[in-house]
Amino acid sequence: MQIRSTPSIRPGLCSITLRESSVDEVIALAAAAGLESIEWGGDVHVPPGDIDTAREVGERTRAAGLDVASLGSYYRCDEVGDFPSVLSSAAALGAPRIRVWAGEKASADASADDRALVTAQLDSAALHASEYGIELALEFHDGTLADTAESTLDLLSGITATNVSCYWQPPVGADDEEALAELSQLAQWVSTVHVFSWSPKRERMPLERREALWTRALAFAGTLPGVTDALIEFLPDDDPALLAGEAATLASWLA
Repeated sequence: MQIRSTPSIRPGLCSITLRESSVDEVIALAAAAGLESIEWGGDVHVPPGDIDTAREVGERTRAAGLDVASLGSYYRCDEVGDFPSVLSSAAALGAPRIRVWAGEKASADASADDRALVTAQLDSAALHASEYGIELALEFHDGTLADTAESTLDLLSGITATNVSCYWQPPVGADDEEALAELSQLAQWVSTVHVFSWSPKRERMPLERREALWTRALAFAGTLPGVTDALIEFLPDDDPALLAGEAATLASWLA
């Protein structure tokens, strides 16, 4: 039986959470845990340009009663990455969204030229993705131009494409109020939430250890019409046996 979620948010899984598991194992574990969607990792389970694998993974996901939430790519919106290969895999997978990264420099370290390049590449990639009815979403992550709400909003305001959104996750080391403030700032752009509980020292803890944060964050996210998925991204000790319990915790917050 699948977990009952809010109308706007599906409880799901990032396949990189189970990086050492096969595609079939990821699907089986997600289905058994009652999850509804999977973001497939572009660095391990759905490699860029491998159309046959992407198509098969999409078909197997849907055959198990799960949705493809997105393709979690590592395209950095730069001149080095091969976005056409990423896009072809996403289309074959049947992914409605591709997660991309805003460069390789933190906003505090990036020059105006760095920002202009990422903006132009993001805009161009989004234009090509729109031809397939696919959306792009920026990973909200340190070490990129999307490392703070202010920098992310500045980047998003500089593009012309309309098929771009962003993810949200609690910045490592931020307290609950700081994390929720950034979610509030990004609200109109957020499409996906990466769900995990880390200590300030990046220790992977059970989700319930940050219940005070997540109950408030997901309640707020549930009021936003653009949010489609809440995806479990990490497990303590990378232990697949813990997925069912973590999924049950997520379900209790979405119910």
